[in-house]
Amino acid sequence: MGRARKFRSVKALEEAWEAFKLDCDNQMVLTHDFSSKNSEFVSKDLKRSVTYTIEGFCVFAGISRTSFYENYANDEHYADTVTRMREECEVDARKKFELQIIPSQLAGLWMSNYGYSMKNDSNIIGSIPVVISGDDKLED
Repeated sequence: MGRARKFRSVKALEEAWEAFKLDCDNQMVLTHDFSSKNSEFVSKDLKRSVTYTIEGFCVFAGISRTSFYENYANDEHYADTVTRMREECEVDARKKFELQIIPSQLAGLWMSNYGYSMKNDSNIIGSIPVVISGDDKLED
């Protein structure tokens, strides 16, 4: 018999997920820049966002990824919530690429987590019909 679940209800899991997203969206970062006007370094706190991930949520909630999937993803009571969490992770990552918050060079790496591929399928199997219309007659 395993350990007791951290989240005893779907509502508790949903509330923890919302708290995690709020935390991700409100990260404070101390930045430093040189002010040529004042000839000095200036430090400033800026609000930044971090991409949502199931792994990040597990760290935030203090549970292992394995126990998350065993206890929640495989339980029919929690399955809809876990599916929504995964979908929100994908949408969040896509938004951050489209808004250029995450550099586009990392798109293949990030989006491969959600089933996207950078491969181009250039192998065409079968024949492609070619239609030649008689309407455009060539003049000699």
